[in-house]
Amino acid sequence: LFAKTKTQTRSCCSAQMAVRFWTALFLVFPCLFSISNASAGDADLTYRTCVSGCEISGCVGQECFPQCNSSSNGGPWYIQEPLYLQWKKLGCQGDCRYQCMVNRERERETLGQAPVKYHGKWPFKRVLGIQEPASVAFSVLNLAMHFHGWLSFFITLYYKLPLKQDRTAYYEYVGLWHLYGLLSMNSWFWSAVFHSRDVDLTERLDYSSAVAVLGFSLIVAILRTFDVRVEAARVMVSAPILAFVTTHILYINFYKLDYGWNMIVCVAMGVSQLLLWARWAAVSSHPSNWKLWVVVIAGGLAMLLEIYDFPPYEGYFDAHSIWHAATIPLTILWWSFIRDDAEFRTSSLLKKSKTKAK
Repeated sequence: LFAKTKTQTRSCCSAQMAVRFWTALFLVFPCLFSISNASAGDADLTYRTCVSGCEISGCVGQECFPQCNSSSNGGPWYIQEPLYLQWKKLGCQGDCRYQCMVNRERERETLGQAPVKYHGKWPFKRVLGIQEPASVAFSVLNLAMHFHGWLSFFITLYYKLPLKQDRTAYYEYVGLWHLYGLLSMNSWFWSAVFHSRDVDLTERLDYSSAVAVLGFSLIVAILRTFDVRVEAARVMVSAPILAFVTTHILYINFYKLDYGWNMIVCVAMGVSQLLLWARWAAVSSHPSNWKLWVVVIAGGLAMLLEIYDFPPYEGYFDAHSIWHAATIPLTILWWSFIRDDAEFRTSSLLKKSKTKAK
């Protein structure tokens, strides 16, 4: 499965360049994240005074919020604020923060000052109560693309490719990709929910789902790129990663939601699997190698959007939402590669079986 000498040389150089690029990105990313995650708006005295006054009076200027009246009566949290208001993020604190942020940003704009973050987020404009409408829309589109990709993969396997006598697929990695598709759809679902309503529960579900799909993607990358087909070997490879991912999810949910550490873990798993796919694309003779290179390189460039953060354009499109948008075509291409891989492996196995029969 190796190309000629000149092709090997070019492939090795490409692999080395990919390794250098991802290594540099991995080293720089966590440091820049800690900078971009600062919330200068939280320290603004005018903003803090506005929020404190609103939580007491229930008003910001001429705008008043009836739900603030119940929160000042004391008592348990479930009496202070109904659950449906907490879910819709239309409670007293949420409305006060949003209106004070809007007013403060108007003042800053008249003074010629740039927007700043409040509570870790840029000042987005709400649409129908949705806090980050662009990120929600692109998350839903990503979910739809994963569903379409997974469904087309299913149809390709069971309706277009030959099957064994027991009606199972020849492709050895079918179960892994099915689970990958389900985890991916789950992750983008909670991403859409979290960007719609940023509360503690949705935040933890979003983070946990993202860690789960990254961890499983790393397992798939190892098993496929090293062609691990023996069940015992698969268990030996998967067990340590599953143990680490499970421990990390429990840590961020029940001990401490450490954003910096979580980002390091996610980037490490993401970069590791992309390096694995890049190495495999450089040395294998897979007919769809070019799709792997596009996903690896474009995925790295898209990740830069998470590093070089910028305020939302017109209050809607920030770097994170554009990163969500960039992953949509990559998802389509990625599932196209998975289908090609299923066809390639099935064809190879059928040829081998025919050769043995002769």
